[in-house]
Amino acid sequence: MTVPAIAVTAGLGIALAQGALAASFAVSGQQFKVSATSLEGEGFAQYGSIDVNAREELIPVAVTAIKEAKLHSLCQSVVTTLPVVGDISLNLTAGKKTPVEASNLFVDATQLSGNAVFTNIEIGRDASTLDKGPTEAVGMQDLFAQQADTVTITDLQQTAWATNAGTFKLSGLSMNISKGKKECF
Repeated sequence: MTVPAIAVTAGLGIALAQGALAASFAVSGQQFKVSATSLEGEGFAQYGSIDVNAREELIPVAVTAIKEAKLHSLCQSVVTTLPVVGDISLNLTAGKKTPVEASNLFVDATQLSGNAVFTNIEIGRDASTLDKGPTEAVGMQDLFAQQADTVTITDLQQTAWATNAGTFKLSGLSMNISKGKKECF
């Protein structure tokens, strides 16, 4: 192992021990898009963190963690460009009639938009002291974070590197692959 590789490995170990790394796995080299007409959550926390890909590159993310979430009309999409074939889209939809349900939901995002309402929100809390979201939803000491008892986001659109959930119940699940660029938004 070379000196730079040892330094990266040591740095990743320290970051993991201090709660700086978000995803519990190496993220792919592609971000994906997620949209929903609405998200309702109990136990919300949000803080900055870092994902790592298979090349051990560090990727800054904003982690949104929710104890219990319901999503209406969920859409998830990713576009892959393949040699000769071109763009291929993978689309997943669920929750049109019965909402998608998730527990201990973690989304490592680089973009989020929508209309949000929070109850009992705390903005500017130290990320290492979060206590309203899932138990594992804590960041590094001295970093900015926010948390709330509940969150509702309508017209949700986000771009993410990773999603983790303790449980993820997808009612009315449909997945398809098609040629061309067909994203959720």
